[in-house]
Amino acid sequence: MAGNRFPADRSQRFLEDYTAGLVLEFGAAPVDQAEVVEFARRFDPQPFHVDPAQAASGPFGGLIASGWHTGSLMMRMLVEHYLSPASLGSPGLDELRWLRPVRPGDTLSVRVTVLEARRSQSKPDRGVVRALMEVLNQHREVVMSVKATNLILARPAQPPPGSA
Repeated sequence: MAGNRFPADRSQRFLEDYTAGLVLEFGAAPVDQAEVVEFARRFDPQPFHVDPAQAASGPFGGLIASGWHTGSLMMRMLVEHYLSPASLGSPGLDELRWLRPVRPGDTLSVRVTVLEARRSQSKPDRGVVRALMEVLNQHREVVMSVKATNLILARPAQPPPGSA
């Protein structure tokens, strides 16, 4: 099941809508040079992130975004398209990989593949969703990947008709 739509609107999305095998692609985040430098100056001030002149003669042959900046762009797209108000956060990430440099002028998108979705046995009002999240550039090359675990509320039970 591939595409860019869930079976339910974001505001009505619960655990039951995150099914194993679901593949979604979404987003378009342009990578701006000023933002690359600003982010890196604050959080990852390595020369290949903050100084275009030094970066030109560095290991990547030019300025590149911090991997943490790439992850932040991914997170924004996840909040806007993938996670719903039923999200309870994440206990962690696994297998984070930065596979290709992200450069100013790139446009990033996200592909999410739901690997597992199961209801919690100890807290049945919620469940665990594990997904492979891949950040793609405009050439559809994977520039970052991570396996994420999210806690998502289950759809509330509807009272039987006439029981109000």
